[in-house]
Amino acid sequence: MPRSLTVAVAQPPCVAHDVAANAHAHADAVRAAGARVVVFPELSLTGYELDAEPVRPGDARLGPLTRACAETGTVALAGAPVPGPGGEVYIAVLAIGAAGATVAYRKMWLGEEEAVRFTPGPAPATITVDGWRLGLAVCKDTGVARHAAGTAALGANAYLAGTVKGPGEADLQHERARRIATGHRLWVAVASFAGPTGGGYPETAGRSGIWAPDGTCLAGTGPQAGAVRAATFQ
Repeated sequence: MPRSLTVAVAQPPCVAHDVAANAHAHADAVRAAGARVVVFPELSLTGYELDAEPVRPGDARLGPLTRACAETGTVALAGAPVPGPGGEVYIAVLAIGAAGATVAYRKMWLGEEEAVRFTPGPAPATITVDGWRLGLAVCKDTGVARHAAGTAALGANAYLAGTVKGPGEADLQHERARRIATGHRLWVAVASFAGPTGGGYPETAGRSGIWAPDGTCLAGTGPQAGAVRAATFQ
């Protein structure tokens, strides 16, 4: 196995459609986390606003987050809508580090309302950080068995997901995380949106968590916005 890797889950406060304000909140979370990788919720940079304008990786509003990652040596995995080459829009994970942002993954399994605007991503994906191959997922992906299986088949050591869930769905996302961890012997981290957001969510679940391959929960948050928790994969 590669050397140890410290991963954090963060659920920053979010201002609807305000990428600049949210990038500052993400930067604060990165500095507080003390982690090599920080996982953020689905659409964390815009809020779960299905009409939000796409965010390009080179967007200057991401500057505060890029600088925080450069200062701390962190890779941030933030959620945003991103444009495709043919005018399509995806729900995506941006991997942000000292060199800027790249689109690391596009959500494959869309909810019914999401599918009105967004295009499904093409395939599972991983990124490599310090020798760890990190599989990426967004919300509904975590409930589709073949997504976790396809990600594990890429040689993933871990499965990192950003989600948006209602207050009554926290136990469901924990159950999914444990099932993925034990079924594929993966480290799992789920960053869950906290506080109000769009899409019919006056409240969200929070309760992000990190699980070992044996299903043990190593770290977890409550439902409040602003929480950050870390654990070490080893």
